[in-house]
Amino acid sequence: MAPAAPAKKPARKTAAKTASTAAGKPAPRSDVERRLLSLGLETPIDFALHVPLRFEDETRNLPIASLQPGMTAQVEGEILRSEVIQRPRRQLTAVIADETGELGLRWLNFYPSQQRQVTPGARLRARGEIRGGLFGREIVHPRMTRADAPMPTALTPVYPSTEGLPQSVLRKAVARALQQVELRDTLPQAVLDRYGLMPFEPALRALHQPPPGGADDFLHERSDPAWQRIKFDELLAQQLSLAAARAARRDKRAETLPLDTRRQGLVRRLYQALPFQLTDAQMRVVEEISADLSRNYPMHRLLQGDVGSGKTVVAALAAAQAIACGAQVALMAPTEILAEQHFRKLGDWLAPLGVTVAWLTGSLSPRQRRAALAAAADGSAQLIVGTQAIIQEHVVFHRLGLMIVDEQHRFGVGQRLALSRKGEGEGGPLAPHQLHMSATPIPRTLAMTFFADLDVSVIDALPPGRTPIVTKLVAESRRDQVVELVAQEVRQGRQAYWVCPLVEESEALQLQTAVDTCETLRQVLPDLRIGLVHGKLPQAEKAQVMKDFHAAELDLLVATTVIEVGVDVPRASLMVIEHAERFGLAQLHQLRGRVGRGSAESVCVLLYQAPLGMVARERLRAMFETNDGFEIARRDLAQRGPGEFLGTRQSGLALLRFADIETDTELAEQAREAAAWLRRDHPEVVQAHLTRWLRGREDFLRT
Repeated sequence: MAPAAPAKKPARKTAAKTASTAAGKPAPRSDVERRLLSLGLETPIDFALHVPLRFEDETRNLPIASLQPGMTAQVEGEILRSEVIQRPRRQLTAVIADETGELGLRWLNFYPSQQRQVTPGARLRARGEIRGGLFGREIVHPRMTRADAPMPTALTPVYPSTEGLPQSVLRKAVARALQQVELRDTLPQAVLDRYGLMPFEPALRALHQPPPGGADDFLHERSDPAWQRIKFDELLAQQLSLAAARAARRDKRAETLPLDTRRQGLVRRLYQALPFQLTDAQMRVVEEISADLSRNYPMHRLLQGDVGSGKTVVAALAAAQAIACGAQVALMAPTEILAEQHFRKLGDWLAPLGVTVAWLTGSLSPRQRRAALAAAADGSAQLIVGTQAIIQEHVVFHRLGLMIVDEQHRFGVGQRLALSRKGEGEGGPLAPHQLHMSATPIPRTLAMTFFADLDVSVIDALPPGRTPIVTKLVAESRRDQVVELVAQEVRQGRQAYWVCPLVEESEALQLQTAVDTCETLRQVLPDLRIGLVHGKLPQAEKAQVMKDFHAAELDLLVATTVIEVGVDVPRASLMVIEHAERFGLAQLHQLRGRVGRGSAESVCVLLYQAPLGMVARERLRAMFETNDGFEIARRDLAQRGPGEFLGTRQSGLALLRFADIETDTELAEQAREAAAWLRRDHPEVVQAHLTRWLRGREDFLRT
């Protein structure tokens, strides 16, 4: 009876697995399958499009005498000696020699099998990067094979991988996929001829199996016809998806919200109440947005404008037009400080005109939250301002007609997807109009590539009276002079910001840095009224500090980057950014934009710690050389790439795997032209191409 017990266990597992399958549950995935899925590899075409990062040439052995540090090479020879040494740490060393010389081999971590492999007298091949060591050239952790093993006849691809997924598994999977998959061309011959493209199958196979000799140049320069074809296909899929999204929006219905031109209309009364005149640039974009709101399909417009260009008043006029038609408006901002700035400013403009403005964020008390949700649901709140709390499932609007999103690139992809669908199906089949605002100007190539489905308005001039901001680069060793500059500004009746550095390792350390800096400045400048604001401060306390700074009851505001956007204090004329080398270029530009909002000459001091790295030096140089937001954005894009620039790294999907928006502008133009042509004349091609390249990921392009 005893032996029978183990035999029953597999039977029960099999039954459970069968029941699970019968119930329609997917079979559990292996570790390898899960790791492949994390790379987006599931179907044969996924593997076929998973091109190598680089190639290793195992088709030949190089003489040891010809090796230079930095090169990757393979040698063949005899193991002369090997030993395990204990100092400075336990490691395995060996020496391999051919007829031209000797080469050291070193393993910092090793198995007994590796030690047995390098027995003196064994003939082996060793491959790896050549380093210059204390005792001559060596390879650390070489890859070893027996000398009598068959020599590969082609270059060995090295594929993008993840932890726990060996290259051998990937190579076999890709090779199997290339045998199974049908690599038919999705594009008609007319497209290939028009743009001088090579056929798809030979192009893709060339990327997996390039000719020996120039494989690395082939990969890195990406100017070969094979690369041009794959990049064109990727850009074309993107343009087709964006064009389809744009067309789908035209098919949706939205409430028409025409401009009320009556003398006592809400928009006219708002114009009359404003304490300033709009610029020509502002009037132009107001008219563009107004025309969009009057149509019966949803507006999807991106409003760009540099820091301080006056986007908020444009949003207020759009909101007034929608509210005058009986619709609700929701405005979402990425931080509570920015949302509160909008709440205060829009309230100051619209509440006196009879508009009820509600406030909805995650920090509200349960009673306040219930009241705000009820006001949104029954329509008594005409304008709802808040953070991402606005897009939560239980938030229901009575008649949502317009959604305004500020600093839209700072939201994750999932949040923007939820926002793009908010209101669709609530209270009927109508979709809300959408206005996205960004103070980070989008470079032309990026707009063409990633925002082709949006209409774009640009406020390309600052309001009159804005004084240019003088940017100064000051080394940390001159910190005392910066503190004295703060004192001088305050004595002249002005205010100042002191922004504390980013501490990537720990938010707690960053907070402590802000607290310590504030205390130090209070000791050094005892006659100044100094406030502190940071992300961990309770919302009520944070709001009070900001209110005091607005009212000039504080002279100096010590802050973390929570003041990066939205803070508007005209008396503030000095911005000090400590350890400026730790900040990104767009962030530095946004912070600098907190000053220069009044009539006094404004200064931004970038306090840096020497020595500077190359990237940090380029950032600070860009800040010193230009105040132009579009030029800053162009340089920022070149440094960071589109994923960080657009705030899409959270999606886990590469924006472009093969094409480069800086160097492939001409290809992008051709892809956009071809997309229009194919949608018009070859609709059957469009779906086949999208299926190959996107496979349901189109949603990540519509955000």
